[in-house]
Amino acid sequence: MSVEPDRDLSSELASPKSGLQGFPVDAICTGCQRVHVKQVRPEDVGQSVNVDPVTLEAAALTSFKHVCHRCGSATWWNPTAVLSGLIETQRSAEE
Repeated sequence: MSVEPDRDLSSELASPKSGLQGFPVDAICTGCQRVHVKQVRPEDVGQSVNVDPVTLEAAALTSFKHVCHRCGSATWWNPTAVLSGLIETQRSAEE
């Protein structure tokens, strides 16, 4: 599944709604069907803590619990894309 072209993924990632740690994925809330950038730790999506997230495909990730501000609670989210471009941008900023 592709990311909608009119969204500002960097702004979504910078928002507190994306989470505080992990790598960015585009995900859909199973409650309200909202799509948003969320940060997930590898272990929260069924991956090894040592995995390079750039090498991952969304289909290899499990659903994860995260706050949905529209639903008003912690709900399940399904990853639809690993945002490797944002991961690379974060890595460059850290160097």
